[in-house]
Amino acid sequence: MVHLMQHVSFRRCLAVGSVAAVLFGGAVFAQTATQQGAIPALGSREFAFLAMGADWMDPPAGSGHGPIKPDPAHPFRGNVQGGQATLRIGNSKDPVLKPWAAKLMLDSNEEALSGKRDVPFAAQARCYPGGVPGQLLYPAEPFYFIQTPKVVYMIWQRDHMVRHIFMTDKHSANIKPSWFGESIGRYENGELVVDTIGLLGAPKMSFIDNFRTPHTEKLHVVERFKIVDDGKALEASARVEDPDTFNEPLNLMQRWRKVPNPLLETVCSENNSDFFNQNLYPIPEATKLDF
Repeated sequence: MVHLMQHVSFRRCLAVGSVAAVLFGGAVFAQTATQQGAIPALGSREFAFLAMGADWMDPPAGSGHGPIKPDPAHPFRGNVQGGQATLRIGNSKDPVLKPWAAKLMLDSNEEALSGKRDVPFAAQARCYPGGVPGQLLYPAEPFYFIQTPKVVYMIWQRDHMVRHIFMTDKHSANIKPSWFGESIGRYENGELVVDTIGLLGAPKMSFIDNFRTPHTEKLHVVERFKIVDDGKALEASARVEDPDTFNEPLNLMQRWRKVPNPLLETVCSENNSDFFNQNLYPIPEATKLDF
């Protein structure tokens, strides 16, 4: 039933895109002469975007505070860097963090270092949505855009997670917090600019990064997506503000390679077991039936 609903939902997205003559088959929807070049070609059935890493990159110099870094006492080494991979232990002493957030990160670090949980929590790896902007760090499988005049869809191949960006200039009056919040967008100088509020905060497992940097429901994220490297890559900057978590905004960057990947079906919960008895976080389950 779940698989069927996912396919029906995706087919509806495609139907919406076809009716709107969108950029999902290589054809850009109609633009006036003054709009030419203002709308980046993000969506196609011919290509997708694959992340160049699972950690935020530093913003340009002078942009303000960058991403949370590894704890200096526990430098991070990934699989691609050679040698023994290490755990991601975030710098809970970063002065940008409010005391409660620093304590939450410290407790998570100690849980990992003590061996209580061998692998620190990573949202998408255990079938949780990554949230905003955390979902942008998912590295293993590509994601896709569908562009229509009224809605831009971001679809991750992993579990077919869909984020909606409503092309309007005003947020709703009353927003119920959710994993991806409410995103509104516009095109500006060849970029897709996305403003997001209404995001789930602690104690839900929604984090800014893979160091498990938390946030509250006051989180406000502004992202800018643009095509770079002569059309071979996608780049996004994100400004993250949360006055209850950070003493100043965080400024983050991520990049993706354009890849000729067709959209495949991948279901997160299939065979996602704790094979090595690492006491992983459980895969999410609903507390009540939907019907």
